[in-house]
Amino acid sequence: MSRPLVPAHIRDLMPYKPGKPIREVQQELGLEHVVKLASNENPRGASPLALEAVRRSLAELARYPDVGALELRDALAEHHQVRRENIVCGAGSESILATILRTFLEDDDELLTSEGTFVGFYVLAQSRGVTLHTVPLRDYAFDLEALAEAIGPHTRLVYLANPNNPTGTIFTRAEFGRFMQRVPEHTLVVLDEAYIDYVAPEADYPDSLLYRFDNVLTLRTFSKSHGLAGLRLGYGLALGDLISNLMKVKLPFEPSVPAQAAGVAALADTAFLHETVRLNAAGRARLEELLRAKGLDCAPSQANFVMFPLAGAEQADDFARHCLLRGVIVRPLGAFRLPHCIRVSTGLPAEIEEFGEALKAW
Repeated sequence: MSRPLVPAHIRDLMPYKPGKPIREVQQELGLEHVVKLASNENPRGASPLALEAVRRSLAELARYPDVGALELRDALAEHHQVRRENIVCGAGSESILATILRTFLEDDDELLTSEGTFVGFYVLAQSRGVTLHTVPLRDYAFDLEALAEAIGPHTRLVYLANPNNPTGTIFTRAEFGRFMQRVPEHTLVVLDEAYIDYVAPEADYPDSLLYRFDNVLTLRTFSKSHGLAGLRLGYGLALGDLISNLMKVKLPFEPSVPAQAAGVAALADTAFLHETVRLNAAGRARLEELLRAKGLDCAPSQANFVMFPLAGAEQADDFARHCLLRGVIVRPLGAFRLPHCIRVSTGLPAEIEEFGEALKAW
């Protein structure tokens, strides 16, 4: 019997489906005004300094990007007090995550994460054709004790998101410390910290860059707090040996010329970042208030969204459709393996109130 042209793990792969774009909803439902609260984007837009840097970079579009992203990596190195050799940049943190799977995995290796985390990791894992094991969340948060118990002799990589997407929950310093004591040296821990800027200062949060573990690789992004989701710009931080091997495998000309320029400028725009974080904290609190007033519980979020459970998958889908018909896009979480839950991003104050009106009418 001949070998199929498309491997089974690719044929059966369910691709990542992002939140509906505004234009599609307008065309589908004939709506003029639509609020998108489905994709955890920055409702304030992009950093003004980054926008100006992009405009200046347009004259260089005929040239390939700096293959080493040296200026951006130097700016990140200064920002995080590490060396350039500790940093790799890519077209979004998902691109770096894909490079990690290509770099460090062999055919008999296994991956480990939780149910109810970033759907992009599930897609990348299945596309690699290796075995993925998951453990349930506990109170909508990563259960690091159960994950440590699940590490086996073939576990090459453990994926953790802190704060977790789509729940917004975090694990604590003590939990992370106990977990790392049980992780073998040959197992790589990928810590996705895409939402770290939104964590409250008083939270018991384990910033992975403060630990300097040999087998931890941190992912960060410019898509959220810096408002550069459309440019696709992310980066990874780790000790030099991990990064130097990633640099061998990653696509050579990413990020793009405008993305590199925007990243350098966005790092310098601290005023934009501070106002984004302030607005998000107020918006998150307001979303939680609206949900409680409706008698709904929500997970304790430290991100730029709030997640809440409903009675079941059918009710969650009904609620998402109810909001959509009123011009408010929210995210049902079936693809994230939480089919009874809804995630709502923190928008501008007026956008949150529009969600509140849809919630009251449900």
